[in-house]
This record gives sequence, C-alpha cells and structure tokens, in this order.
Amino acid sequence: MRIAVAGGTGRIGRLVVAELERTGQEAVSLSRGEGVDLLTGVGLRQRLEGADAVIDATNPPVADIAEAEHAFATITRNLLTAETEAGVGHHVALSIAALDAVAGNPHYYGKRAQEREVTAGTVPFTIMRATQFHDFPAMIAEWTVVDGEAIVPPLLMQPIAPADVAAALVATAVGTPLSGSFDIAGPRTEDAVDMARRTLAVRGRDLPLRAAWRDAALGVEFAGEVLIPGPDARLAPTSFDDWLAAGAR
Repeated sequence: MRIAVAGGTGRIGRLVVAELERTGQEAVSLSRGEGVDLLTGVGLRQRLEGADAVIDATNPPVADIAEAEHAFATITRNLLTAETEAGVGHHVALSIAALDAVAGNPHYYGKRAQEREVTAGTVPFTIMRATQFHDFPAMIAEWTVVDGEAIVPPLLMQPIAPADVAAALVATAVGTPLSGSFDIAGPRTEDAVDMARRTLAVRGRDLPLRAAWRDAALGVEFAGEVLIPGPDARLAPTSFDDWLAAGAR
C-alpha cells in the first residue's frame, strides 16, 4: 500500500515512516521538506497521488486555545480535501486518550477540533487515541526548571512507547476504517515523578526534581486518574522498564 504520513519528519512521523518501510509499505512523507505546507495546502494534492491511506501525526506548536483550534482544524480540513480529490480511502488521526476529560489545555482543545473535522468529513476514518509517551515526564521536567530544580507534577498515567504508537498507526492504516476511535496505552500505570527521575538517570542527566503542581508545566486539571485510558483500551507491549532498558530513546 501507498501510505502518506502528515508530519512525516516529526517525532512520531519519522517512526511511522520507518515502520511503513519495515513492513513493506510505500511511505510518502508530507512535510515542508517535501514541499508541502499543511496549513495552506500547498503541494499536498500532488503528494497524495495514488495514496491508499493517510496517517496524520502532525503536532504543530501552539501558544493558546485559539491558535490550537485554528492550526489543528485547518491542517485536518486541508488533508481531508486533498484526500477526497485524490481518492484516498482511509484517514488515520493520532489523538490523545482521555481527550474529553481535560479542559483548559490548548493542545487538548486543538485535538478536539481535529477530531470534529475528521468525524464530520467524508473520508472513511479511524481515530487512534494514545496515552502519553514514555519520555513525557522527562520532557515536563526540562520545560520547567526553577533555581536549578525541575518541577514535575505528580501525574498518574499509563504511558506508551513511541515505537508502539508508530506500529499501531501503521497496522490501523492498512486495516479497515472504523468510522470511530479507540484508545491505546502501555501495559501498566506509572507515576510521572518516578518516571522523570529514572529517565534522566538513564540518560546521564543530573537534574534535581521536585514534585509539585505549583509552577509546573501542567495544571491540576491533569490530576487524579484523568489521563488513564478507558477500560477497553488496547494495550501495547513495551513497558516503561523495557523502554528504559533499551536506552530511554
């Protein structure tokens, strides 16, 4: 199959392209490096010629709710329009597990706008809602450093390996559209502070941590079990311990 990857040079997009090639599919990256501007649609139609499916792994940087909703909705509309013109038969969108449980975060507003566009479109689709990635707590730590100390909120999550996300996206794209969504998560729940500390240790990063909500990169709307996926979530195989043992990359 010929499968296009929106955001094919990004963090997950690169893994998706590699997984497509590994499994014998033809990968077509949709990014600025290939002459495609997803926000304007320039170059998109030509790159989708002959594509059987599109995987949307885009993650545009956004500063506020309005920008997030505009960016995600615009990219999605442009993709769906070009897919319709090119006769693409399956649109696969990467979204976030427990998306509807978090209010106030711009990225979540953007993802909800993306899902609304996909659902309202005419291209057969599947939305895959993944939990946070294994390296997410370490990223949070590096976002907020106060007086030489990283602040990590005490989140409960069920993290997933980025490579497992890529594999699941490819398996979804070559399958039959669900015209709906499903959750996918790692095999067990973890504590974000512990995860950040262990990840930084494996990477050889000497960064003291403090568990706190005050001044943290994420607010208390993420507290409790908000980030835990639904009971019917599909479970990916790679545990956080496995990911650490492999080098935390």
